Amino acid sequence: MDSERYVTHSEKETADLGRRFAERLQRGDCVTLFGELGAGKTEFTKGVCEFFRVSDIVSSPTYTIMNQYEGELADGQPVQLYHIDLYRIKTSEELDNVGFDDCMYSHNSVKLVEWAERASQILPTTRYEVHFRTSPSDDNERVVEISAIGMHEHVPQPLES
Repeated sequence: MDSERYVTHSEKETADLGRRFAERLQRGDCVTLFGELGAGKTEFTKGVCEFFRVSDIVSSPTYTIMNQYEGELADGQPVQLYHIDLYRIKTSEELDNVGFDDCMYSHNSVKLVEWAERASQILPTTRYEVHFRTSPSDDNERVVEISAIGMHEHVPQPLES
């Protein structure tokens, strides 16, 4: 599994990386986001939503668990985006209660899952993983690694920096 590595130096750069990454996404795709609090997961998601022309304010669904947004593909066709934050989820029963499993296997939407490690047992086997690390020497610097998991077909070329 090859991964792409990027370094961002601001929230704007992290959102811009998310927007450029979103160019490869299609209906049915799942993007799992890993990293500590404040590592850039929501900023990256804001960039993805910007690419899909989401008009709502995109914010972390830490308390609501799941936000649903209406967006559109490049050809103007509508697409739903689910932004899921599993930070407060403790059990598989809680995942069931929020409809996580049904959402993950929706073929007509793009799913973005923060704190995805809390649902590792039911994540789709084909997905993107995005790992965020903060720099110990620079509070604004993020190292972002993107991997395509279980994808055997052509994976798009790395994003331009």
